[in-house]
Amino acid sequence: MATGRGRILQQHWLGLQTLRGPSRGGGAARGRARTFGFRRGPGVKCSAGSAALRCHARGGRRWESPFSCRSGLLDGMPSEILLKIFSYLDAVSLLCAGCVSRRFYHLANDNFIWIRIYSTAFSPTRSNWKVNSVEKIAVSVSFLSVQDKEAGYWKKEYITKQIASVKAALADILKPVNPYTGLPVKTKEALRLRWHSLIAKYNLSHLTVSTMIGCDRLIRIFCLHPGLLVGVWKKEEELAFVMANLHFHHLVERSTLGSATIPYELPPHSPFLDDSPEYGLHGYQLHVDLHSGGVFYLCGTFRNLFTKKGNIENGHVKLIVIHLKNNREHLPLIGKVGLSWKTDILDGCIKSCSMMDVTLLDEHGKPFWCFSSPVCMRSPATPADGPSFLGQTYSVDYVDAEGRVHVELVWIRETEEYLIVNLVLYLSIAKINRWFGTEY
Repeated sequence: MATGRGRILQQHWLGLQTLRGPSRGGGAARGRARTFGFRRGPGVKCSAGSAALRCHARGGRRWESPFSCRSGLLDGMPSEILLKIFSYLDAVSLLCAGCVSRRFYHLANDNFIWIRIYSTAFSPTRSNWKVNSVEKIAVSVSFLSVQDKEAGYWKKEYITKQIASVKAALADILKPVNPYTGLPVKTKEALRLRWHSLIAKYNLSHLTVSTMIGCDRLIRIFCLHPGLLVGVWKKEEELAFVMANLHFHHLVERSTLGSATIPYELPPHSPFLDDSPEYGLHGYQLHVDLHSGGVFYLCGTFRNLFTKKGNIENGHVKLIVIHLKNNREHLPLIGKVGLSWKTDILDGCIKSCSMMDVTLLDEHGKPFWCFSSPVCMRSPATPADGPSFLGQTYSVDYVDAEGRVHVELVWIRETEEYLIVNLVLYLSIAKINRWFGTEY
């Protein structure tokens, strides 16, 4: 963006320099430069530049790139004229102009310009309908408050207050919380604001056999964490599609409070104090979804999950959600499980694959572990240690730095459906200690 705006300004400066030079009709040309140069609007600026180019063409001069004349143009234009031009810019345009050069950066930090922008944006609410002009608002601010501050002070104040106002607006939108998932209800509404921030970076060279989760007769699909699904044509070995499946937790903050180059960093978590000898091992609530293409195969909520210190093994604690030996807890998957995909020409469905969304809340109702990822059913390497079922058994596994999910399913031929007979979470003890301030 900065480069584009800098190019527009350079074309405008070239027009001003040409019109100031010795040529036929110089007085009229200088009058046009003053008329177009200090009027707002990008269209007017382009008109001035176009007139300058036509003047060059009539004079028979050789065309030179605006970038080749940059040094001479900047050295020849007084700072007072540049400050006058900058005074007509809005905050975004002024920030972009400051990226053109070092001289522009210092001029674009002018406190008199920024205090006018600040006063206009954050003027106090008045009881009457009379609105003062920009000049009157700027005059109402004490002169000493501008003169005594270092360069760029009011720019920083403006940016800081804008960030605070955006955070306050987002907090107000995200205040209502779903009691089942513990997540804000209006996440989709907040995402419609269409900010662009860096959320994650991916390396497509990592599309290896270990990251492939399924295939059909046309494509193979690979999963890259966090939440990226890549489809590759089998024959051409070219990209067929890319799908992002990101969890709603902190998605609004990552989309709005970061930048296009720097991701948003979550604030440090402050553990709650608790005197329970098994603090952090009880009171969990799990919400899990299995879905594809808007079709949900499973949508379940499980409360009051707990474990014991004796279940800590290999750096993880075990939470049993659905017990293998308890038939009353077993749950069916509704519909034919498959991961739907679609391109401009072809579409298909990869059997036994789906999207898994997991939201685990702690005993205070705060999201403790959240992820959204494609998963695939596979035949287990070893038979399940439990009752034998009349049907083929499958397992689904997900692993990341914070934990692991293990699901066991049985295909019931008579009803043509999958039955979840075992669901276990393995939570990282390191994550529990950081979150609750414990030392397990």
